[in-house]
Amino acid sequence: MQVEAVFLLLAAVAGATMAVQGAWNSALGKVVGLAQATLIVHLVGSLGAALLLLFPLSAGSFARLPQAPWYTLGGGFLGVLIIYLVVASIPRLGVALATTAIVAGQVGVAMLIDHFGLFGLERIPFSWLKLVGLALLAAGARLMLN
Repeated sequence: MQVEAVFLLLAAVAGATMAVQGAWNSALGKVVGLAQATLIVHLVGSLGAALLLLFPLSAGSFARLPQAPWYTLGGGFLGVLIIYLVVASIPRLGVALATTAIVAGQVGVAMLIDHFGLFGLERIPFSWLKLVGLALLAAGARLMLN
């Protein structure tokens, strides 16, 4: 149970970091433009990822890349789309509402991925209680519109 708590904390830190990242990226987008900010963010992110290779935190090898399913390479494209949409939405909605909508979208799709065990992940069946949680999350997002 302690290991799970550590990873829940790491996930919460990732969520908090995403809110700050969205605010920073949107501020950059106001100065240089949406597409330009998206490119800059990914160039800086690529540099950061390259630096991580200097401190290997897990066993990995580029030589195994051909073994990866083709669709896994689409994560880079999705990252560009995510950054672009965040940079576009936060100035109009605010960080809190945009982040709430992002999380609601993430949870909804995550429930489908879990239920069907998509992309080679372990199948975690749907439950009505999870649907209630998603509905409450969506209701909270709606309340934030006021």
